[in-house]
Amino acid sequence: MRVLFIGDIIGRPGRATVASLLPGLLVEFGIDICLANAENAAGGFGVTPGVCTELFSLGIDLLTSGNHVWDKKEIEGYIQVESRLLRPANYPPGVPGSGLHILRKGEHCLGVLNLSGRTFMSELDCPFRVAEAEVARLREETPAILIDFHAEATSEKRAFAWFMAGKVSAVIGTHTHVQTADEEILPGGTAYITDVGMTGSAESVIGIIKEDAIARFLTQMPQRYGVAKDSPMFNGVMVEIEPGGQAKEIIRINR
Repeated sequence: MRVLFIGDIIGRPGRATVASLLPGLLVEFGIDICLANAENAAGGFGVTPGVCTELFSLGIDLLTSGNHVWDKKEIEGYIQVESRLLRPANYPPGVPGSGLHILRKGEHCLGVLNLSGRTFMSELDCPFRVAEAEVARLREETPAILIDFHAEATSEKRAFAWFMAGKVSAVIGTHTHVQTADEEILPGGTAYITDVGMTGSAESVIGIIKEDAIARFLTQMPQRYGVAKDSPMFNGVMVEIEPGGQAKEIIRINR
């Protein structure tokens, strides 16, 4: 099974880049299942029901998210009925939506788990302990499991990947919007990358108009951020998973 994971899609420019490049990439890499992080896909902050529908129509099978998933109020009702949009599973009980999904497509079955880190981020439930419990649930259905670990600190991401080594097929880091060059297969057949990157404007500060970001750093004053549009860029990874759930290959994609 070949899985394509698309790095954080940033606003309309990111969605347009997906629409332009995804059909060719699906063919080039022989993709069976396509996933994407969409928490910034609506105006650069959050996601809406309409944007989710648009991304599904482009050929994405499931969407993950992170700390910005609640930025658009209308998503709260939608996430309760659309199981293909995930939020981090380590939110406290009572939060709308789910953090895991069994994705079946043709002969393929993939368990997907979405988690948030805690270092330099909100103090949610422990992602390590939540992962242990949820991976055990997913393994009852399929040995092929991919985790979107949405976290800030490289140390937390690498520690989590080693904690999951041999237990899941892939740990894909998201959140920083900067693609790292450390893709590898860990012992036990777990594919890993610290951050898959983003899909949006390369001529930006993590997807934001660079002048807006620079002004904030210079003045420390509140600043309205706009989504950058120039130099479209597509970041992602392809992970090939064996029938037993072990990752055979991980390829970093930067177009």
